[in-house]
Amino acid sequence: MSRLFLSGNQFSGKIPSEIGLLSKLEQLDLASNNLSGPIPDDLGNCFKLFNLNLSKNNLEASIPSSISYTNALQSLDLSQNSLIGGIPQQFGKLQSLEVLNLSHNMLNGSIPEAFNDLRGLRFVNISFNQFEGPIPNLKAFHEASFDALRNNKGLCGNATGLMACVPSFVDNHGHGKRTKVIISVMFPLFGVLHDSIIEATEDFSSDYCIGLGGYGSVYKAALPTGQVVAVKKLHQSEDNILNNNLKAFESEISALLEIRHRNIVQMYGFCSHPKHSFLVYELVERGSLRMVLSNNERAKKLDWKHRLNVVKGLANALSYMHRGHSQPIVHRDISSNNVLLDLDYKARVSDFGTARILKPDSSNWTSLAGTYGYIAPELAYTMRVDEKSDVYSFGVITMEVCLGRHPGDLISYFSSLESTSSSLSNDQQVLLKDIIDQRLSLPVGQSAEDLVCTMKIALACLNGNPQLRPTMQQVSQALGRQSLPLPSPFKSIKFEELLSDVVCND
Repeated sequence: MSRLFLSGNQFSGKIPSEIGLLSKLEQLDLASNNLSGPIPDDLGNCFKLFNLNLSKNNLEASIPSSISYTNALQSLDLSQNSLIGGIPQQFGKLQSLEVLNLSHNMLNGSIPEAFNDLRGLRFVNISFNQFEGPIPNLKAFHEASFDALRNNKGLCGNATGLMACVPSFVDNHGHGKRTKVIISVMFPLFGVLHDSIIEATEDFSSDYCIGLGGYGSVYKAALPTGQVVAVKKLHQSEDNILNNNLKAFESEISALLEIRHRNIVQMYGFCSHPKHSFLVYELVERGSLRMVLSNNERAKKLDWKHRLNVVKGLANALSYMHRGHSQPIVHRDISSNNVLLDLDYKARVSDFGTARILKPDSSNWTSLAGTYGYIAPELAYTMRVDEKSDVYSFGVITMEVCLGRHPGDLISYFSSLESTSSSLSNDQQVLLKDIIDQRLSLPVGQSAEDLVCTMKIALACLNGNPQLRPTMQQVSQALGRQSLPLPSPFKSIKFEELLSDVVCND
C-alpha cells in the first residue's frame, strides 16, 4: 500500500501504532476526523512517506522526533490539533520538506536553528501557537504572510508584522500620568498604537461600536499596521476595579495572553490609562451566535452541519480551559453573546477569564457574574461558581443552537421528565421535530442522528444536580463519537422516545 486517504470521516480514538508497519506508505491523509491521543512514534518507520496530513483532529502531546526519520517528507500538515511542546531539533534533517503547517496548536519554545538548513522550504504556517524568539533566516519565513506568523508569544525577525528581536513587553510613559501596557509581540509598537486605537475609533465613537457586553462596549479598530482588531472599552465601574487591583489584573492578563486554542478568541493585551482602559482581541468576523440566530437570513445559512460543529467547538474550548491547566479556568459567563462565529461559522469563545478577573470575589446575586437565562440554578443559593456552572450554560446554548432561540421554559419541562416515572399523555409530549428551528429543513440521515445525540448531551448538562452533570471533557468526547452509543453519564436520560421522532423523517 502506497496511499491511504481517510480524511473527512468520523474516526475517533488513537492512531494505531501498527501504522508503522506500512513501510511502503508514501501518502497518509487522516485529516478532519476526531482522532485523539499522541502521534505514534512508529510513524517514523514509514521511510518513504512524502505527504503526511493529520490536521483538524484532537491530537495531543508533543510532536515525535521520529517523524524526522521520514527524510523523503515533502509536505507536513499537523495544524488544528492540541499539540504541545516544541518543534523537535531533528526536523532540521527533513531536507526534502517544502510545505510545513503547524498552525492552531499549543506549541511553544523557539524554532530550532537547524531549520536554517531547510533550503527547500517554500511555505510555512506557524500561526496561533506560543512560539518565541527569532525566525529562521529562510526565504519561506521572510516572505511569509502576516497570517502565517500571527498570534504567537514573541516571534521576531525580518517578516511582515514582526519586530526586531527585542523584549516583548513594553511600558509606555504617556502624557502626564503613567500608562501601563501589556501586549503580545504581535503589536510591537503598542505603546504608540494606544493613540492609534483612540484615533481609529475617533475616541470610541458610537459609529465604531459593534457590540455591547456586561463589562464594556466593543469597537472595531483598523490599526496603522493593517491589522483590524476588536477593542473592548471597560465600563467605568470595571475600570475602577482594575485600577484598584492593577497588579493582580496584570498577572491574570499575562496568563490569558498565553492561551492558544482554535475555539477561543485570542486576547492581544490591555491598556490601563487614567482616562479609560481597554482590552484588545482578534476580530471575529460574523459576530455573536445570538446575532446570527436572531436574523432569519443569517440563521438559514447556519445549517445543521454548521450548528453541530458550533456545539463541538464550544465543548472543545471549555474542555481545554477546564482541564488544560493546574487549576480549572472557569468562564462564568457563557452565553450566546459570548460565542462568536468566524467566516467559516466556527465557534470562538470570547471573554474567557474576564469575569473572573473583574469579579474575583463575587459573593452575592447582584454582583455575580453571568447572564440571566444561562446561569446554573444552584448559584441562587450556593454562590459557588465552578466548572459545573459552565457545563449548565453549555447545555442552554446547545439547546439554543438546535431550537434557534433560547429554550426558556423547555428547560424546566425536560428537567421534570427526569424526575417522573409516569408516562406522559400525547398532549403533554414535546417532539424534537416540533421544537427545533423551523427555519431549516428537518435533518435527515446522519445529521438527524447527530442532532438527537447532541440534544441528549445538552439535557444531561442541564441536570439540576451539578454533581450529576458530565464534565466538559466527557461532553467533548461524547460529541466526537455521536454515531456510537453514548457513554455514561448520558445513559440515564428517560425521554429518548420524545427526541428520536425526527430521525424517522425523510
